[in-house]
Amino acid sequence: MLTKVILQANIDKVETYFERADKIVIVTHVSPDGDALGSSLGLYHFLCQQGKTVNVIVPNAFPDFLRWMPGAKDIIRYDKYAEFGDKLISEADVICCLDFNALSRIDALAAPVAAAQGRKVMIDHHLNPEPFARVTISHPEISSTSELIFRLICRLGCFEDITYEGAECIYTGMMTDTGGFTYNSNNREIYFIISELLSKGIDKDEIYRKVFNTYSEGRLRLMGYVLYDRMQVYPQFRSALITLSKVEQSRFQYVKGDTEGFVNIPLQMKGICFSVFLREDSDKNMIKVSLRSVGNFPCNKVAAEFFNGGGHLNASGGEFYGTMEEAVELFKRALVKYEDLLLKN
Repeated sequence: MLTKVILQANIDKVETYFERADKIVIVTHVSPDGDALGSSLGLYHFLCQQGKTVNVIVPNAFPDFLRWMPGAKDIIRYDKYAEFGDKLISEADVICCLDFNALSRIDALAAPVAAAQGRKVMIDHHLNPEPFARVTISHPEISSTSELIFRLICRLGCFEDITYEGAECIYTGMMTDTGGFTYNSNNREIYFIISELLSKGIDKDEIYRKVFNTYSEGRLRLMGYVLYDRMQVYPQFRSALITLSKVEQSRFQYVKGDTEGFVNIPLQMKGICFSVFLREDSDKNMIKVSLRSVGNFPCNKVAAEFFNGGGHLNASGGEFYGTMEEAVELFKRALVKYEDLLLKN
């Protein structure tokens, strides 16, 4: 049995919204990752099973290694089909906002979603949700938004309506947002959920291979270059830094998703508890910041204080508008400020 994490009042409201809705739109954050797509497509398959007209709209492209996911081919990219997306959002009875806690996280989608008359439901596991939705299901203690989708469906009494395809998507989201169940995954109920998803017939080993073992030659060569040439280790702070410019990305035929997981690699070194990856964004004039830690070091606090971001204790992200040199200096300032915590961890 699962703990009843979601408030019954929220379950009741969502049940009413879904029952009364004909058209439902699901939106998720910019540069969707495995949990964003896993939760969105997991809910998509469930609602289709309920006979609803459902569309998933994302702000921009998602990684190639997630294109195998059932339903991915039907996802609408707003950066390509904005007019169509606006129409769907304006006509939706319910808009499900998954895996983000603020409208700014959906980029150009923010304006049409904010203006829409449809009932908005936020389902997310990030800290400090903004009050833009009628129903806010926010649980930072839960491993992934995909896990929350599973819990929601079960609380609605609809476990039997989770299809094989939906189970694949939910599992993928849970797996990717915990680094293959290597962090934020000590709650034993996670493994009960996995067992229930396996009962739907999914092959978790095959899912792992599809996500983690189908990379391009360019990604592998880029990884080698990054580890040899672009990783700096700061043993006195138990930390490591990786930087990557747009020019360097182009040398290895970079496509979205090719640097997924790079930030975790330095944590494999003995004694390193904090890792940061600074990458010049290929679409915008900014630097994407990824932060990871082990133990009790709060990389989310570093993200919030220095890089306009946030997230979880051990996995966070942010943005920096400036040069790479300035971003590196900011990282070094963070190390000095958090030296005591880094050495105690």
